[in-house]
Amino acid sequence: MTTLSEQYVKDLLAKIVDPYSGTDLVSLGWLRGVGIDGQRISVDLRAGFPIDGIRDSLASRIKETLEADDAIESAAVSLDWKVMSHEVQGELKPLEQIKNIIAVASGKGGVGKSATSVNLALALRADGARVGVLDADIYGPSMPRMLGVSGNPQTVGNRIVPQRAHGLQVMSIGFMVEEDTPMIWRGPMVTSALQQLLTETNWEGLDYLVVDLPPGTGDIQLTLAQKVPVSGSVIVTTPQDIATLDARKAVQMFRKVDMAVLGIVENMSTHICSKCGHEEPIFGTGGGSRMAEEYGVPLLGQLPLDIRIRADLDQGMPTVTADPDSEITASYRELARTTAARLSLTPRNLALNLPQINILNS
Repeated sequence: MTTLSEQYVKDLLAKIVDPYSGTDLVSLGWLRGVGIDGQRISVDLRAGFPIDGIRDSLASRIKETLEADDAIESAAVSLDWKVMSHEVQGELKPLEQIKNIIAVASGKGGVGKSATSVNLALALRADGARVGVLDADIYGPSMPRMLGVSGNPQTVGNRIVPQRAHGLQVMSIGFMVEEDTPMIWRGPMVTSALQQLLTETNWEGLDYLVVDLPPGTGDIQLTLAQKVPVSGSVIVTTPQDIATLDARKAVQMFRKVDMAVLGIVENMSTHICSKCGHEEPIFGTGGGSRMAEEYGVPLLGQLPLDIRIRADLDQGMPTVTADPDSEITASYRELARTTAARLSLTPRNLALNLPQINILNS
């Protein structure tokens, strides 16, 4: 009879791969402890990203795998999760009350970047995370309409209180100007406004702040990338070559400022007919996959072009909230888990805000 040991159990767990990170549970650092009582074992695991929606199924899978071993009579699995703060680019430091900033970008407009940002944020929240959204598109803010919230935000002292929508903390310049008022500002004014929205807002204990960056890769985007402490970026593109051509520039921009690129999202991957349900890749196929392979980053997800996504956003009720059991929402939730899992693989931020000690002669 095999004598169980902690190493024996660890070797079994090392054969179980988390589907979202593509890495085994031991290498991920999920294992916190092993208990052994004869042929009965218990394992204590903690994931590095939100898993509320899959916790039970994942724990059951781990339990079944362990109990399939002849040496184990029964296994008890405790599975929890905790989001840690991860490294940001350059010499920047993460902001207080925000563990991780995820920048969502594209090389051009019209690829559904804002729709992806909103539903990504809501999908992260659906798995239990505390999430905020910052609309960084000063010239064309769309978050107020997409999230169905309006009105001037409240202030406490000289701090702005973020608006609340569908469980998200939200900030946008769109709350402070009329919807049809153009922002006729030069680059430095836009940069200053964004930094104010980011640093002067009373964000409350966020695991993730999703920042919807404006399209393009010009001076404004580069300045923002250098001044906003970002843990990881997500590049949104559509499949056709002309879109991936511009998205490649976004990848190169982030790499030049040492910002982690978590992966590529291929939006409008296929069109689903609202009448017959026929699915057709009207923008071509494989563009996002080829781009991800070229740059050595994951393809985080492929999202459909569906009229319901547009209609839900026009009503201020994004699909993840409006239809939580739909196939579309399932795609966004898979995207969110894969994105969060990829971020959990990056180095953690180990900087401590230690108090300064001054030694005075008395």
